[in-house]
Amino acid sequence: MNKPRLVVIGSLNMDIVVETERYPQVGETLLGERVRFIPGGKGANQAVAGARLGAETALIGAVGEDAFGEQLLGSLLEDGVDITGVKRVAGMATGIASIYVAEGDNSIVVVPGANYRVEPADIDRHEDKLRQADIVLLQLEIPVETVVYAARKAKSLGKTVVLNPAPAQTLPEELFGLVDYFTPNRTELGRYTGMNAEGESLQEAMLRMKEMGAAHIVTTLGSEGSAYLSEDGALRLKPGYKVPVVDTTGAGDCYNAGLARSIAAGSTLDEAIDFASLVSALAVTKFGAQAGMPTEEEALRFAAEQKTTGV
Repeated sequence: MNKPRLVVIGSLNMDIVVETERYPQVGETLLGERVRFIPGGKGANQAVAGARLGAETALIGAVGEDAFGEQLLGSLLEDGVDITGVKRVAGMATGIASIYVAEGDNSIVVVPGANYRVEPADIDRHEDKLRQADIVLLQLEIPVETVVYAARKAKSLGKTVVLNPAPAQTLPEELFGLVDYFTPNRTELGRYTGMNAEGESLQEAMLRMKEMGAAHIVTTLGSEGSAYLSEDGALRLKPGYKVPVVDTTGAGDCYNAGLARSIAAGSTLDEAIDFASLVSALAVTKFGAQAGMPTEEEALRFAAEQKTTGV
């Protein structure tokens, strides 16, 4: 059986992770417990997750000609990601994310650096990768014009497009119509639709998103699981998996990679969402975004354990 083939077009960042007992107040100085330098970026995270989950995965993106860039590329190679689509930009710093981890959650500030030099020309240069892919997976830590161009190119080649619309920002209407699977969290869904996406309003907001052009909407609900719309527009809720939480960084990226990998392998949307929920649950049990991404073997073992325990 052929492996699912993913092309991820997105960001590469060095995550500078500061662990503290609690978040500092405005104007307050705290002594942190430790700092780590961990490969990250939504694009790179999703590429690593896809590769570990058994998909042939290529990444298109950019880094600076600096030590962080070399470290990020080396890390991707170790996980078997095809990095021939990642260019090195002279005179630009590699993107960084400053992440505070405290009280079981995280807060993040991203400085894009070379990520904002990913251009439509880079998509054209690596059109062969898109041609060979089953799924093209996009996010929004690179310029929106490049995301739109990549989605347009992917659709012209008959490919399935998954857009993880984070971080939330103003998007051209055209993009929604180019997306097969739109995967916001509840906050992002509210931002894009201009509607309340809480409680009973969730279905209305998702229907509104569908009217805006996205073929399928999958809304992640954190520890509550996921929601999607059936063919008749009915809301379907999929509960998450209960696991001990160590670090939520990268959980959404793992979810999107798991969803894309599963769809590429021929799963139904319901099956793909269940797989995405399962692998993202595994991701939060380990520290670090890419370091916490589970392998296909770990995912299968965890799935078997859930069936055994009747979960």
